[in-house]
Amino acid sequence: MKTLPKQGKIALFVLVPLAILVWLAWPHKKPDPVLTAAVTRQDVEQTVLASGVLQAIEQVDVGAQVSGQVTYLAVEAGQQVKQGDLLAEIDPLIAQNNLKTAEADLASRRAQLKIKQAQLKQNELAWRRQQQMFKQEASSRADLESAEAQLAVTRAELQSAQADIDNALIKVERTKTELGYNRIQAPMDGTVVSIVTRQGQTLAASQTVPTLLKLANLDTMTVKAQISEADVTKVRAGMPVYFTLIGDPDTRYHATLRTVELAPTNINEQTASTTTTSNAAIYYYALFDVPNPDHQLRVAMTTQVTIVLGERKQVLAIPQTALGKKLGDNEYEVTLLKDDEQKETRAIKTGMKDDIKIEVVSGLNEQDKVTLEQGKPIQDDDMEMRP
Repeated sequence: MKTLPKQGKIALFVLVPLAILVWLAWPHKKPDPVLTAAVTRQDVEQTVLASGVLQAIEQVDVGAQVSGQVTYLAVEAGQQVKQGDLLAEIDPLIAQNNLKTAEADLASRRAQLKIKQAQLKQNELAWRRQQQMFKQEASSRADLESAEAQLAVTRAELQSAQADIDNALIKVERTKTELGYNRIQAPMDGTVVSIVTRQGQTLAASQTVPTLLKLANLDTMTVKAQISEADVTKVRAGMPVYFTLIGDPDTRYHATLRTVELAPTNINEQTASTTTTSNAAIYYYALFDVPNPDHQLRVAMTTQVTIVLGERKQVLAIPQTALGKKLGDNEYEVTLLKDDEQKETRAIKTGMKDDIKIEVVSGLNEQDKVTLEQGKPIQDDDMEMRP
């Protein structure tokens, strides 16, 4: 049996430890980390998101029906008013002069009526006298017929004079009403949200009614949310809804959906003669009301609206990215990571979902771990919402 020479043994003792050190120092490929998520109990909420704007539940543009200079403005922006309160006054001089002219014309018409009444009485006496004289053959038939004609004319003139008086009375009442228009009063209880016309400004109401101020009831606000045509079929009156403000995203205001308008928001922009198809998005207004006792909510504020289509409280849920192959309606494969780091493919039945997580109806237990290597969240058309 041959033995290694002394030099070979020395080399062997040197190379073996060196090879071990090289093997230990050589970088090895580490196994890829596995992202997992535990099955936990959570609230799952299926929603429709929309952008909305706040409006007063009742708002009136208070205008002037007569022309003239605004001589007195009785309110300021933000002031609370009651129905019938004085808001402004317009110079009444023209209206007062018109009323005096109408009253003078009425007096003249009444005087003319009295003249016609006296003429009628005189002509009636003359006609009776002609009748007696004709019977006694003391007068001709022509004189009698002339007296009858004069009497008929006087009676017609008397009716015309009475009609003139009626017209004059109407004119007086109209000018009195126009004089009342010089005092602008609040048509309802509310808050002055905007003043358009200032004191001293001259108004011309001959063609359009000029707006003095805007009055609104701010105790209750209405939210007009724009719902896309893709979501409008899912939304109906009576659904719970909440919204947040851009300036206060942490505060939720809850309400109930009142109605969804049947016509799209741009229907007024469409004409019957339009023959081309527009590519503009179609939206419908969903309306709901919210109390505003402290008037923190203001007109024209932008809101982020969430309409709740359905919700589940404290159900088993996992991220949607844990879902694998689709097996059927609301059925998917998931990969379960066991305590010994072994993987197991399991079929589960799912329920309601939101943008991130999905309800697990069966197939998993609480605190089970599933891998998140499957892909992106499922789309709305991949799953039907369970009732």
